[in-house]
Formats: sequence, structure tokens, C-alpha cells
Amino acid sequence: MDPSRRKFLATTLYSAALPIPAFHEAAERAEKHAAAPTTRIGKGHVETVRGVTDSIADILDEHGGAIARPMAASFIVNTLGPYLRADASDAVQRDMLSAASDLVYLTGWMAMYEKEHGRAQQWYHRALTLARDADDHVTYCRTLRGMALQAANLKLGQRALDLADSAAQAAPGSGPRLRAFLTGQQAHGAALVGDRRQAFTRLAETEAALSQADDRRDAIGGYDLAAYYFHVSSVTYALGDLPASIKAMQDSNRVRPPMEKQGRAHANALLAQRRLEAGHLEASCATWENFLDDYENLSSARADEHFATLRATLRPYRTHRTARGVLTRASEVGRQKASV
Repeated sequence: MDPSRRKFLATTLYSAALPIPAFHEAAERAEKHAAAPTTRIGKGHVETVRGVTDSIADILDEHGGAIARPMAASFIVNTLGPYLRADASDAVQRDMLSAASDLVYLTGWMAMYEKEHGRAQQWYHRALTLARDADDHVTYCRTLRGMALQAANLKLGQRALDLADSAAQAAPGSGPRLRAFLTGQQAHGAALVGDRRQAFTRLAETEAALSQADDRRDAIGGYDLAAYYFHVSSVTYALGDLPASIKAMQDSNRVRPPMEKQGRAHANALLAQRRLEAGHLEASCATWENFLDDYENLSSARADEHFATLRATLRPYRTHRTARGVLTRASEVGRQKASV
């Protein structure tokens, strides 16, 4: 929360050995001692934080993390920090800590997505501490799961599985949607270490839990059918089944809500690469066209990386009419984004 620590956060690298704050340990509650209370907050202030968090999540889906994350960081420093230091009843203080942990988790997720992994890890650890202070098991487990996804993205298979297992173990009596959210990540972690049997067992558990969930769409940490199929694609790809991975990613795109432009761009970029890996150039080009449809209006480091991959992987096929057309359009999109 402290602006003076920004330089530290910016230069910190991801550490696979960084210990995880245990949920049952006593919290230090440093915020209460950081400064004398300057005001008193109530339930309305908590609702403000939750409303801003939901709005930032929507902006993230539609416009990308490069736009949404500075908004979150500014709100944390200028508004949430003073709220955490303010006087409040025990119930309001606990609710504020819980709301803060949600926003800090989301900020960590955005930093991870923007490939700032050291900074993301620090945000995640802060979210764990806040969730522990609030006695908020859901956000604590959700954050551990986010850390498992980060480890998976960094190809740290055993670390990803350990974090996913820790998230599941820390969620006693969780509802079906949270169970699906956690077991899906366990499946991916198991696949990354080559444990086929556990991976498909966890996928079956994920599908069963999701079938019992209601239709509510959570802005933060939600899990739906599109996320499930994405996990199926990730598991089958890690286990070497390229055709199954392609089919599952197509299924994920088919059921993904239309407002999730950032998620759809990421899925299409992966799908395009896997189609080309399977030798299907025309299908890969068509998928890259879909990627460009979303990328034109996104501000995201990961989307930029996918854009560079598009150019690099299709360049050897530039004499092919369809590939040449995609590369031409990509050049135009690149020029447009550079001029903004």
C-alpha cells in the first residue's frame, strides 16, 4: 500500500521459494498501527471498494490490464489505504479487509497477466495477508489459486501443483463454483508434472462441481464453462494431445461471454498457435484474424506478446495468400496502435 515501496515492488523478481503466509497464523495488522485514525468508515465505504473492484474487473475484460491496473493502483494508494487506517467497528473493519483483499488480488492477477511476475507475487502475498486478517477463506484460496496459475505460466510445474493443492486444502466447505475453480487448477498442475491420472480425475471433479453451480457471474474469481474448457485444453496440451487441446479451446471460445475480450484474445492466440503446430495453416490464419478483431481495442502486454508471435510464426508463410493477408492486416493494426 505504501507508495514509498513502489520501487521495491517494481524491481522484485519472482521467487519460487517465497513462503506462503498460513491462514491460521495470527495477523500483524500493520495497517492499524501505520497511522492514527483520521476518520471513521462504515458499510458504505466497504460497498464503494467492492463497487470499484467490480468496475475495474469489467474494464479489464473489455479493454485490458494496461488500462485497468493503473486505475486499481491509484485507488489503492489514494482511497483504500486511508480506509484501512481509519477507525471502524470490528465488523466493518473485517469487511473492509475482505474487500481490500479482493482488489489487491485482482491487481496481482493483472500484474501477472501483464508479465510483471515479481510485482504480481508481491500483490498476491499482500492479498493473502489481508484475507487472513479478514478471516476470508474464499479470497485466501482464490489468491493461492492465482499464484498456482502464475507458477504454471512460468513453467514451474511442481510449484503450480503445490499451490493449487494448498488452495484446495484451505477451502473447507466451499461451494461448487469455488470447488470447480480450484480443482480445475489442480488438474492443470497435475498435467504439468505428467500425472495423467490425477489430471483427468481433477477435471472430472471440476465438471461435476460446475454442474452443481448456479448461473451467477462473479466479476472477481469467477469460474464458468469457458474456464472449464480452457482448463481441459491446457491439460490435454500439457499431456501431448494436440487435437483434443484444439477442440477444447474451440469449445471454450464458443461459450465465452462476449464482453470478455481480453480472455478471448488470449484463447484465440493459443488456438492459432496450436492449429499451426498441427499443420492447419488456413485455420490458424482464420483464428489470428479473430485475435486481431479484439486486439485492435486492447491494451495488454500479453496481447502485445501474442501479436509479436502472430508476426513471427506467419512470416515464414508470407508467400501464402491467406497468411499474407493476415500479416498485412497485422501491420495496419500495429501502425494504428503505435499512433495512439
